[in-house]
Amino acid sequence: MRALYAEHAAPLLRYALRLTSGDRQRAEDIVQETLLRAWLHPEAIAERPARPWLFAVARNLAVDSHRARNARPREVGEAALELVPVADEADRVLESWAVADALRDLRPEHRQVLVQTYYLGRSVAEAAGELGIPGGTVKSRTFYALKALKLALEERGLAP
Repeated sequence: MRALYAEHAAPLLRYALRLTSGDRQRAEDIVQETLLRAWLHPEAIAERPARPWLFAVARNLAVDSHRARNARPREVGEAALELVPVADEADRVLESWAVADALRDLRPEHRQVLVQTYYLGRSVAEAAGELGIPGGTVKSRTFYALKALKLALEERGLAP
């Protein structure tokens, strides 16, 4: 093996560098794997010249490595991961609890109007019919209820 390495490692490394577009680390890995395969299969180089077999193995390894890299998504550094927003269900649950708590602090007529218009998705006319009050009252209560809710959320540190 030492004689095989001494005779063929340098030309094999130059060849692997060309195959890997100058990536020395990948080229060295290919040379190491090629020589390992020669050591595991001494019969392959015993009866014929070793260099053509070694170069063929190195080429096959480079092609396999290239195909494997293209088959999986491209690797990115840690900086790219910081750009991805993390959807944290726990934060959403905590915020919904805080909003529910703030709604409980509102006056009952304000809470009823917000539940009808925002949570149940009813129009002003539908909410007025359900609550038994005029449409204008629904509009004004909604206005003041939203102001009170914003204040309650600011007190909890949730509103801008």
